[in-house]
Amino acid sequence: MPISPQWVKGAAMAKRRMHLGYDFSYSHMAGRWRMPGAWPGRTFPDIEMYEELARIAERGLLDIIFSGDGTGVPDTWRGSRDAAVEWGVNWPRQDLQPIAVAMSRVTQRVGFGLTYSTTFLHPYYIARLMNTLDHITGGRIAMNMVTSTRRSDYANFGMDELMDHSARYDRMEEFVDVCRKLWDSAEPDAMVWNRETGQVGDPAKVHDVRHEGRFFKVTGPLNTPPSPQGRPMLIQAGGSPRGIRASAYVADHVFGADMALALQVKQRQKLDEALVALGRDPQTCGILWQTPLVVAETEAEALRRRDLLLQAIPPEAVGAYLSYNCGYDFSKLPASFSLRELHAEIVASQASPMGLLHELSQKLGPDTVLTRAEFFEHGLRDVVNYETTLAGTPAQIADRLEEAFIATGERGGFMLGHVVSMPQDVIGIADLLVPELQRRGRFRTEYRYRTLKENMLDD
Repeated sequence: MPISPQWVKGAAMAKRRMHLGYDFSYSHMAGRWRMPGAWPGRTFPDIEMYEELARIAERGLLDIIFSGDGTGVPDTWRGSRDAAVEWGVNWPRQDLQPIAVAMSRVTQRVGFGLTYSTTFLHPYYIARLMNTLDHITGGRIAMNMVTSTRRSDYANFGMDELMDHSARYDRMEEFVDVCRKLWDSAEPDAMVWNRETGQVGDPAKVHDVRHEGRFFKVTGPLNTPPSPQGRPMLIQAGGSPRGIRASAYVADHVFGADMALALQVKQRQKLDEALVALGRDPQTCGILWQTPLVVAETEAEALRRRDLLLQAIPPEAVGAYLSYNCGYDFSKLPASFSLRELHAEIVASQASPMGLLHELSQKLGPDTVLTRAEFFEHGLRDVVNYETTLAGTPAQIADRLEEAFIATGERGGFMLGHVVSMPQDVIGIADLLVPELQRRGRFRTEYRYRTLKENMLDD
């Protein structure tokens, strides 16, 4: 059927729709588990909490539910894990695979993003696992890849020292090369399942991989049926120049930090340049910007809830979190120092200078001198995302999201999360924010497709 001129005109005038995810990584950490609006009488890892979260997210038509992960107990602060255990700093955790499976069994369309380290794990295992999860979820699985900078994680995988920053990304890129080859080792129509003849597969459509590289040697093929999505969706969050180049190489979509809008615009430009250099179309690769928020029916109520974050954790927990997240022991800070000096020290220790230090350098200038007390005051607000947490009515929040969406090229959307508590603030997203975005033509009113990849490309 030919497309009518009226349809073309209407499509041209239509607004691009943003995509929304929800990050539940810290819902039971940093004191959030006991904040007003949290589940009464339930604590991690009660699976019914996550099943309810999945139902709420799907009711709100969200694209993806996501969680970061880590395998070590934070012990960078003062060389001890005591503060992390006492105050619940990135502890406790569980493997997210069965949690994602449980959430998928009570939903039909919302996707699930799991985090794995390409520094510690082997691509054959991960390719096989993600393929299996893609089948179980009906094509709704994504993998977020991290390179890992935390010493407690390294120690659990038999490593004494951190891998060089650039080498970690080199390994990630080769890791993805191997996974892609394995996912492609069985052609989409390789499975026959002929009940009359008994034939299961077509040998001509299953191929060796025979990969030999700097980090991995894999023969293949993958011994699983082809993935419903062809390849599970890949996500990566590199923010450094090397990380952005890696994102352009490995990721279908990218996670971006909750930084100032001008910095987000700059990262979008840098990513576009890296994508073009690799021959990729920047229009097909969105950035989901991390966006902590609190939405309520009145601005006063939203601001009141955001202020609760400043009461969530004690100073000892702040130090433990910052040290673990960066990979550098901030208990060793002198009485005063410049941000430039601290940046150099962190890089020299093979840790990551991104996050709080990057934000402070951009905001205050790299030569700014801070006292130890001033640094940790900034640290508290950073740990609980106070400064970057949007708080307001549905219309106020939608205004901010729409502004950022337009400024960064109307590709991608937002990874909402780091809320004060679940389920109250997740319900606010689904029942207050989403209808406002729909009213503006900026968010879907139904899921049009079954797989995560298809829904993420439905703008």
